[in-house]
Amino acid sequence: MLHFQKFEKRYGNFPALKIDDLSIQPGIYWIKGVNGSGKSTLLKSIAGILSFQGDIILNDNISITKQPVAYRKLVNFAEAEPLFPEFLTGMEMISLFADAKGAPAGQAQQLIESMYMTGYVDRPVGSYSSGMLKKLSLLLAFLGRPDVILLDEPLITIDVASLKILYTWMAERHTQQGTSFLLTSHQPLDHDELPAATELLVQDQTLNLV
Repeated sequence: MLHFQKFEKRYGNFPALKIDDLSIQPGIYWIKGVNGSGKSTLLKSIAGILSFQGDIILNDNISITKQPVAYRKLVNFAEAEPLFPEFLTGMEMISLFADAKGAPAGQAQQLIESMYMTGYVDRPVGSYSSGMLKKLSLLLAFLGRPDVILLDEPLITIDVASLKILYTWMAERHTQQGTSFLLTSHQPLDHDELPAATELLVQDQTLNLV
């Protein structure tokens, strides 16, 4: 699924994360590590938001450095604390992402209804609560047919009922479409909901399978 080749991310002279050679097979992965260990840096690098040295190869043949457009179409990302243009409505954001990701017809509406967002999706994003913003961010990450979905702290801010819906989305996508997930969380995962989750540990500026 993902192959890191001489990957290194530095902030000035500080070496935030270094992965010489590591392959992550398709699956669901829970990335663990203390605050400041590089979990969010890892996800943002995989998503193509942060620059870095080295390369990340998707599915053995799509390089983030050599084929960035093709790569980004297959890798979706939801931030821990999402920020969107306040003047746009949730529906406008969803339409933009659906077009960019080539979402199948009806997919966006199905996700909106599943997450019970119909009552506010046409309102400006600036009027959203933190929980509404989180649900919008998660919905955007599920648009299209990505091979990998990256979720940074997806378990915070949303209510228990929405969390159960998120678990259902993940399980269905993984089972039915083979979508892989990498997520960070300070909250414990519900292994009854995601029994296939494998742990990854970010420690001493590197990433390892637990």
